[in-house]
Amino acid sequence: MLNVNNIEVVYSDVILVLRGVTLSVEQGQIVSLLGANGAGKSTTLKAISGLLSTQEGEVTRGGIEFEGQRIDNMTPDDIVHMGIVQVLEGRPLFRHLTVEENLLTGALFRQAAGSTLKQDLDEVYHFFPRLREFRQRTSGYLSGGEQQMVVIGRALMAKPRLMLLDEPSLGLAPLLVQDIFDIIKRINKESGVSLLIVEQNANVALQAADYAYVMENGRIVLDGPAEQLRQNADIKEFYLGLTQVGERKSYRDVKHYKRRKRWLG
Repeated sequence: MLNVNNIEVVYSDVILVLRGVTLSVEQGQIVSLLGANGAGKSTTLKAISGLLSTQEGEVTRGGIEFEGQRIDNMTPDDIVHMGIVQVLEGRPLFRHLTVEENLLTGALFRQAAGSTLKQDLDEVYHFFPRLREFRQRTSGYLSGGEQQMVVIGRALMAKPRLMLLDEPSLGLAPLLVQDIFDIIKRINKESGVSLLIVEQNANVALQAADYAYVMENGRIVLDGPAEQLRQNADIKEFYLGLTQVGERKSYRDVKHYKRRKRWLG
């Protein structure tokens, strides 16, 4: 469905951020892209959605295809019309608008109206029943978890075929994180939306995903089925904070490891 082929991304004609990144998403899959801050995960999503141009970035080598069609030279609105929708990090909302008004903005480009629009809203409220209760509430007064529901719901209103989620767990309590990812899995299963999820919380991301990639310093350094990566000793130690015998190490021990990761050879 999506093929990112050996791309390099440069900002301001000077700063090389991505170096030969290759990944793919198959129809109906949930794929996770893991890595620390600054690894290049968000840049990868923006390269796919066309948003690099808003930050003086461009794909300078390689290419990106969606269902066989080259998209890295397309505008963001053309990419949205093809069915790729990105949910940005930080839960950006029109905070002065109500929940339902925010949701409706997601369908503006489709020019949906009447019963079609109502049906689309009902689908969002099916996945996020709390939003139905709060549909007339000003979005700026919602909790972080509720705001995350709104931005995902707004993306659903665009009828995506592929949704790009950037750090959906950021700043949320653990119970809310699990709720959000449970809903993401339901959306995938019931609506057939494929998902590419950028996430630092490796544990919850690998539980939800079918396939995963690990990124460091602008490169893909490891990939495989999510369950296989969950059993990888390096993933356990450096991303899940577990030793090989299952004891949880301190963050300091994990972060300041002395030996090189095996995948970096």
